[in-house]
Amino acid sequence: MLLKTLLSVLSLAIAFFSLTTHPALAADPAGGAKIFGANCAACHTGGRNVVMASKTLQKDALEKYGMDSMEAIVQQVTNGKNTMPAFKGRLSANQIEDVAAYVLEQAEKGWS
Repeated sequence: MLLKTLLSVLSLAIAFFSLTTHPALAADPAGGAKIFGANCAACHTGGRNVVMASKTLQKDALEKYGMDSMEAIVQQVTNGKNTMPAFKGRLSANQIEDVAAYVLEQAEKGWS
């Protein structure tokens, strides 16, 4: 009886962890560069912002406006804000993560 109970508990634990833990997929900045070029560069070439000049994609501006993390950029690109359109439905979640990784990488490099 005890063995049966232990096996049941072990089976439930294995099932739980196999369903709830997923390896994190790394975002692809190189893929993000292509997506950025096709979807974002019209307004953000070289990390600039042609609509709201002060809200660039430069590192200092990203930090100032709380946009200096994957999560914040993914949220902005997915849902849009103010004059920026939402890309949910136009880009997949993976593509948006790739764009965010590219933006952060370029911000670190000074968009050189």
